[in-house]
Order: sequence, then structure tokens, then C-alpha cells
Amino acid sequence: MNADDLLKPTDAGLYCEAGDFHVDPWKPVPQAVVTHAHADHACWGCGRYLGSEEGERVLRVRMGREAVIDALPYGSPLDVNGVRVSLHPAGHILGSAQVRLEHRGRVWVVSGDYKVEPDATCTPFEPVRCDVFVTESTFGLPIYRWPSQAAVFDEINAWWRANRDAGKASLLLGYALGKSQRLLSGLDPSIGPIYTHGAVEKLNRAYREGGVALPPTSYAGAAMKGKGWAGAMIVAPPSAHGTPWARKFAPLSTGIASGWMTIRGTRRRKALDRGFVLSDHVDWPGLLGSIESTGASRVLVTHGYTAVVVRYLRERGIAAEALATRYEGEGDAQDRAEAEAMEEAEAQEVDAGGTTA
Repeated sequence: MNADDLLKPTDAGLYCEAGDFHVDPWKPVPQAVVTHAHADHACWGCGRYLGSEEGERVLRVRMGREAVIDALPYGSPLDVNGVRVSLHPAGHILGSAQVRLEHRGRVWVVSGDYKVEPDATCTPFEPVRCDVFVTESTFGLPIYRWPSQAAVFDEINAWWRANRDAGKASLLLGYALGKSQRLLSGLDPSIGPIYTHGAVEKLNRAYREGGVALPPTSYAGAAMKGKGWAGAMIVAPPSAHGTPWARKFAPLSTGIASGWMTIRGTRRRKALDRGFVLSDHVDWPGLLGSIESTGASRVLVTHGYTAVVVRYLRERGIAAEALATRYEGEGDAQDRAEAEAMEEAEAQEVDAGGTTA
């Protein structure tokens, strides 16, 4: 990093000294500009949050009713102590944004997490021209190339239909925020009833209130005891796998949707019946295309295969370096962080006299 950089890493996260705010801090700070509401990018306990208007509802679910949240429409600039801040679609989950920072003629863009294939649950990614681009590299290897989501949804619905015909329930695992709603948007409700884990159902409500069309779902925990689950689809976070809660749906077949399912053997190691290649992160061709589209002369690479991406970019004449952060990308640690974030928000609501789903 250079002494005159607009953003600098600190113990609390990426700090913009000129504007006196942090971007996606991992510790509580007075002022946080957040790319999206996942727990590794939106830290609980900050004094004030600035996020996208589209993502305000899901950020509120995560941060609790007492959080101070300022919502900014995509593309609308805001002056923060002389730094021009604007948010632009990242295509990752509902409300996900790239943070554009302009100061003294230089433009930085922090992309957060992003993907380039549009889906029905969020505003598609838009390239933003800049001098310095901060990018993730969760799947920054040439092996990671996503199939079309339409083909993946066809596979999932065929699996569900076969399980129904065999008298089984289908347990489909995906992160409670973002992945689960994307999966739900691609399910065929004519196959059978759809139930969800409580963490998923609570966020479904925020998505529907934000105008996202999802098929009818029911909270599995509220279903009648002794109910037969044959033919049902149950959508839950990966942390539910193998728990007593999941076993009550037996006989069942368990599948997971993740970019890691590209690698042979991952599904078997996790003791799952099916693995579907579906990620809310950018794949290798999308990563390279996105970097090129920014026109950035300098690229800072975070969480993932940073060394591979940095070396590849340098070989092509782009000034690139790794930027150490605490972001998790797509993995078990992220799933645990999501569960902890939900528990924190629910505890805050109970303390304030509210109720939880």
C-alpha cells in the first residue's frame, strides 16, 4: 500500500482517512459504508451504517431495529467530508453494492462480493470505471467456470421430482441470506410444498417486501408435529446439515448449492447426496472480464486465491497486489458467521421487546 492511498487497512478494516469512515469494517466503528449485509462485510455494533436503498431491509434484519442506517439509491452521490461516495450494483445478493470513492481526481471502487450473471433476486452487476479496483478472488482459479443458472435449476427440480416419486423429502442447503432466496426463485412449486428454516424464512420476508417474487413457502418449525414430509422441499443454511432438526425430515435426500461443487469429491467429503454448482461470487472468466471493464491501472485483490490472481494480472502489465482482509467468501466460516449474525439480531429484538420468527 502507498502512503497517499485513499483506503488503508487497519485493525478495524479498510479506513478512508479523508472521509473519516470505514468500508466493510470487521470491528465496530463510528461510521461504516457497507457493500452488503453478509456478516463478514456488515459488522454488528457500528455507530452508523451507509448502504444501498435496495438492501436496507435485509441490513435491518441483520443489524436489528436500533441500528442507524442511511440508505442511498444506486448511482446517487453523497459528499462525506469531501469524499464523493456512491453505490453501484454488485449483483451478489439483494442490495449488494460496489462502493465508488472519488477524492482529488482519483477514483477507487471497492466491489465487495459480486457476480456478473444476472438473477431474479437482485439488481445485476454494473461495471464502474476507476483508477483502483478492489476485488474479491474467492474463485480465482481457471477451473471455476459456472454453468448457466437455468441448467442448474433444471437439475435441482429434476432431483426434487425424483425424490418426491421415491417418497423422500429434499433438503437443499444454501446460505440464509442471498443463496436461499436465489434457490427459491428457481424452484418449481408444482412439484410439491416448500418449507424453510427459520433463518431463511425471516429473510424471505425482507426480500418479498423489497419486491422480489418468491414462490409460497412455510416455516418448517411451525409445521404440524408428526407431519409427513415426503415430496417436500426444505431450504436451509449449510449449518443445519446433520443436525437433529434436519433428521426429522427423514427419509430425505440432501443437496447443496455452492461454487465449491465444481471440484470432484467435495460433495462426498461433506456426506451429501447431491451437489449443484451455483455461486453468488464471480467465476474466473467473470473476474477477469470485470477487472478489464473497470479500466483500472491498479488492482487490489482480497479474500480467495489472491496470489494466483495477482501473478496473472502482473504478467499482463497490471499493477496488482494482495490486500489482507478478514472477509470469508463462500465457506463454512461464512455460514457460521451468518448464523451468529442472525442470533445477535434476534437477541437484540428480544431485548427491545420484539418477537422473532
